[in-house]
Amino acid sequence: MPPTVFIVSDGTGITAETFAHSILSQFDLKFRLLRLPFIDSHEKAYEAADKINSAAVLDGRRPIVFTTLVNSESNEIVKKSQALVMDMFQTFIVPLEEELQVKSSHAMGRGHQAADTDEYRNRIEAINFSLAHDDGQSNRNLEDADVILVGVSRSGKTPTSLYLAMQYGVKSANYPLIPEDFERGRLPTPLMPHKSKMFGLSIDPLRLSEIRNERRPGSKYAALENCRYEINEAEAMMRRDGIKWLSSTHKSIEEIATTVLQEIKLDRRNY
Repeated sequence: MPPTVFIVSDGTGITAETFAHSILSQFDLKFRLLRLPFIDSHEKAYEAADKINSAAVLDGRRPIVFTTLVNSESNEIVKKSQALVMDMFQTFIVPLEEELQVKSSHAMGRGHQAADTDEYRNRIEAINFSLAHDDGQSNRNLEDADVILVGVSRSGKTPTSLYLAMQYGVKSANYPLIPEDFERGRLPTPLMPHKSKMFGLSIDPLRLSEIRNERRPGSKYAALENCRYEINEAEAMMRRDGIKWLSSTHKSIEEIATTVLQEIKLDRRNY
């Protein structure tokens, strides 16, 4: 049985889970992750400790616990469980308090209390924009886009667009390059005024064929020869028009999004 990992938080647990994933990915092991969010009282902390202890008995080994509990008493309750407990807040907050000579707020959920902030509203607006401009659905307001992703169908444009919107509030449109564009030998007309905002995604033809066969098995759309043709033409077009691009074949959405932010100079997040 793989080691059990608990993510314990007084909020959503997303921050702790992201951090835990980064750490655990360094080990060539499988892990069973269990998130325990909204542990915002002593009673819930005891319930969390009981679940952790039960896992220790069931697994025959200590679970691993990543915690971002702000309340010190709740944190101590969890720390007394039969587990390897890694207190992420204490690890970083105490040294920062000493360095900055400022006490932290110790307020629960500060990282996600954003529903009434400009940053949160910008993210919602960016998500709506990205959905409205997904896969070339609309040419309206492209001048408002922060970035326009281009590439052949199924090269990763939609998930990258939504990730940029959800995580960074980036208004991202995405536009497919299709055989008709290659026959004309130029970018789609609506995109021509916006080259400075464009970033291209490519992909290995074999991988593209596999992805497309899951959607339309045995079709010309998914045929390896057609995928090679589309990829070659799309990359040639992007080179000819001076559009920066990368291959999404072996990159995660997070890596692609980070590269886009750097290349388009959009890394503007403030805290």
